[in-house]
Amino acid sequence: MVLRIVLVDDQPLVRAGLRVLAADHPDLAVVGEAGNGREAVRLAAELQPDVVVMDIRMPELDGIEATRLITAAHPAVRVLVLTTFDEDDHVYAALRAGASGFLVKDMALEDILGGIRVVAAGDALIAPGVTRRLIAEFAGRPDRTARPAPPAALPPAVTEREREVLLLVGRGRSNTEIAAELFISVATAKAHVARLLSKLGARDRVQLVITAYESGLVVAGRPGE
Repeated sequence: MVLRIVLVDDQPLVRAGLRVLAADHPDLAVVGEAGNGREAVRLAAELQPDVVVMDIRMPELDGIEATRLITAAHPAVRVLVLTTFDEDDHVYAALRAGASGFLVKDMALEDILGGIRVVAAGDALIAPGVTRRLIAEFAGRPDRTARPAPPAALPPAVTEREREVLLLVGRGRSNTEIAAELFISVATAKAHVARLLSKLGARDRVQLVITAYESGLVVAGRPGE
């Protein structure tokens, strides 16, 4: 299966680097490029790619609003946001807008391609020390200046075991780590995560992390978080 990718960045050199590298991988195909969010929305509708690699700061329409429009109109299209470390406040907004994760621009290009595969497979990028820190700081807040939102109760259908799994997902644990901490098999951990996705109406693991914080299940600053 060939993954169809749209690259969105107002820096042509960034797009060119990814395009050239992707050309050496038979499972990846760059089917479109855009230099602003408005063009990205148009290409997503026209091309229906598997993954849109999205910059945040762009002219005409920024990556956050473009992500919101794309994920709302095309649920099957995954958005992977590109960021720099000085854009922490924007990253959380992008995740809330429906992005399946984010990458840092100074990562190796090969790692970015690997991230595209991860997102296309239905997983999310929750990098320890990066995504975990950002989500912990900005969970429950639409922007840096807003007051924290009051905790949102989890649906009654979520079992006590699923709450335990959600807590660990919110702390950035992998399925393997969850299985080890709860003394269950990896397959069982995956099954619990899948049920949580269904019960909470979450697109992916990133949204589970956000829910864990917004429900008050995970609180930034507590030991282990």
